[in-house]
Amino acid sequence: MMKPARRQVMIGAMLASAGLARPAQAQAAQIVVSNYAVSTNGMPYAVALEKGFFREERGDVSGIITSAGGGTTLRNMIAGGVPYAEVNPTVAIAAIQQGLDLIMISDNVLTVAEFVWATRADSPIRSMADMRGRKIGFTNPRSTSQALANMLVQQAGLPQGSVELVRTGGFGEGMAALERGIADAVPLPEPLWSQHGSKYRVIASASELLPPLANVIGVTTRNMAETRGDFIRGVIRARRRAVTFMHENPDEAGDIVARVYNIPPQVGKTVVRNLTTSRTQGIPYWGSGQFEMAGLVRMVELQKSVGALTGEVDLAKMIDTSFLPEDIRALA
Repeated sequence: MMKPARRQVMIGAMLASAGLARPAQAQAAQIVVSNYAVSTNGMPYAVALEKGFFREERGDVSGIITSAGGGTTLRNMIAGGVPYAEVNPTVAIAAIQQGLDLIMISDNVLTVAEFVWATRADSPIRSMADMRGRKIGFTNPRSTSQALANMLVQQAGLPQGSVELVRTGGFGEGMAALERGIADAVPLPEPLWSQHGSKYRVIASASELLPPLANVIGVTTRNMAETRGDFIRGVIRARRRAVTFMHENPDEAGDIVARVYNIPPQVGKTVVRNLTTSRTQGIPYWGSGQFEMAGLVRMVELQKSVGALTGEVDLAKMIDTSFLPEDIRALA
């Protein structure tokens, strides 16, 4: 007669081989997130890691590869065989146009509400109306900050050419340019604004003056879509849970963000509170993953205006919503 212990081992093996045992976790993998631990777009991933959401959703993320954005994010993704990346939509669209077998699978940050434009506290400039004949900074040519500066000038009703746009490099360099008088106003995204805002005066806020604009999206390659689909779905579900958690527990989320982003705890809490309560024409900053097509179309047109995108852009052929939870697959 078979001993009980041996019988249990054999039964366990039979169940596993029949697929009846508890499902194994999807194989862990790294993901790539543009400007992770620097820019606000990546904050939900910090929360998802800390709270164990990736593991629970069977999208077990073993680490997050950061990048300076742009094409670097996609190069890191392809070179590392990474199943999922979060990137600026302009970069993804341009890559697809150039023949990269890439698909957009989630719409993650739906507005540019992290931006304000500020001047020095002792400046006579009080609003965009006072920028006629003055200089507004942007980071680099064909960047989002350049496109937003153009839109901001137009929204303010200022004549074309009445405001000079000056390249400053990064956002930190923009603050230095402001102090030296190279620019009269510069963009300050979170968390820089919450860290240094007391030194400056806001003359324009993206959430108040600009419409919803697709900010970052989730992408994968078709090969990874076919071979790592369960992992990708798990990542999207976990990120969605993290966004919900941030809305419901902003202070705890702020503490998590502060540790990962190496910023003071109060700054982390302020940033999370600012962005979870932000609404741009009713649209939140961090989305669930559901595509907000109006914002995506708007961003495409905006980027065409500065030459970052050219030619026809057929978004329908570039998007695959099958990796989203069923309740958010419809294009909004």
